[in-house]
Amino acid sequence: MKMFLISDNIDTQMGLRLAGIEGIVVHEADELKEAIQDVLQDDTIGVLLLTTKLFDLDREHILDLKLTLKQPLIVEISDRHKSHEVQAMIDETISKIVGKVV
Repeated sequence: MKMFLISDNIDTQMGLRLAGIEGIVVHEADELKEAIQDVLQDDTIGVLLLTTKLFDLDREHILDLKLTLKQPLIVEISDRHKSHEVQAMIDETISKIVGKVV
C-alpha cells in the first residue's frame, strides 16, 4: 500500500515528494472531487493525505468518506497555512464514530 497526497500548495507536495510520497496540487472544489475519485479507483493507495485547506473545501463529504470507506484511510494534515486545528477535527470524527460522551 502506498500513500498519496492531494495538496493546495506546491511546498507541501514537494516536501512529501522528497519523502517518497507522490501527489498532486489542486485549488478548486471540482478539481478536488475529481482527484479523490481518481484515488478511490486506485486500490494500491492505502492512505490519502489531504491538506487542511482542501479538507475544508468539502468537509462534510470527506468526513462521510472517512466514516464509510475501508480504504483508503483519509488523513487531514497540517500545512503551511496552519488555518485549522487538526485536534478538533479528530475529536469531531471520534464523536461521530462512538457517539458523544457526556
